[in-house]
Amino acid sequence: MSGMPLNHDQMIQLSESMPPIKPADLSWACFEDSPTVEAVFQVVREAVEAARLTKWYICNSTTELELAAFSLFPQLLQIGPLLASNRLGDQAGHFWQEDSTCLKWLDQQKPCSVIYIAFGSFTIFNQTQFEELALGLELSNRPFLWVVRPGMTKETTASFPDGYVERVGSRGRIVSWAPQQKVLAHPSVACFVSHCGWNSTLEGVTNGLPFLCWPYFADQFHNETYIRHIWKTGLGFNKDGGIITRGEIQSKVEKLLGDNTFREKAMDTKEKVTSAITKGGCSHKNLSNFIEWIQEESTDAQEYST
Repeated sequence: MSGMPLNHDQMIQLSESMPPIKPADLSWACFEDSPTVEAVFQVVREAVEAARLTKWYICNSTTELELAAFSLFPQLLQIGPLLASNRLGDQAGHFWQEDSTCLKWLDQQKPCSVIYIAFGSFTIFNQTQFEELALGLELSNRPFLWVVRPGMTKETTASFPDGYVERVGSRGRIVSWAPQQKVLAHPSVACFVSHCGWNSTLEGVTNGLPFLCWPYFADQFHNETYIRHIWKTGLGFNKDGGIITRGEIQSKVEKLLGDNTFREKAMDTKEKVTSAITKGGCSHKNLSNFIEWIQEESTDAQEYST
């Protein structure tokens, strides 16, 4: 296939043990305007060229999550998951001010009852889709914590359906930004409605949560494939005329939370992933070896200079 043009519908699969990729879901193909497509493609091309000069490839992942990929590319050094919570620390660096009061609200909810919805820093909805999501959460009749950041819709401000906030009352908590790692670790959270960005994916996996996948662009579609078809810890949504409807959202919430298999697989994946970063685990060993290599290189450089 090297050097041959791809049909838009032709699937790409690096090996039989890795999930296929749609050409339309490639990082540079998810944008509507040509200048953006060309710019993103150029960034990817330059990254590939720079990789040829690289001795080590450090990956925020684990063998347990991507066994086939690491088998195919042994030069990749997995040292993840790298999360502040794994070091008993707090996550630093945020686009918006966190609303930590949502943690007190979570304390008041029943264990494994809350739907957590967050789409990262870049996902944008049109008003119709935003309202369908809002109404789908209402129809779920479950408590939910929803991150609605500034600029989340194409309109100036996101508008909720008439009377929505009053109807959901205290059952729904809406914040502009949340301390996500602490939220996902909270015992009241039942599932994660996510854009499937890799950081969010790792955070959800590390906390043993099942996913409802709502990818937006770039690697998020590939991450969704892992969640749904490789790890089998989540479900996706079907679109009707380009829109994920309120009924579809309600149906998938019920299906995910009504089947303990998803939770069981998520907890099993959590155990495998967290063991990788403990002393003796694969990621822990790799990071230790990498640090030793840096120290040796530094010592050699100092001796050479003198």
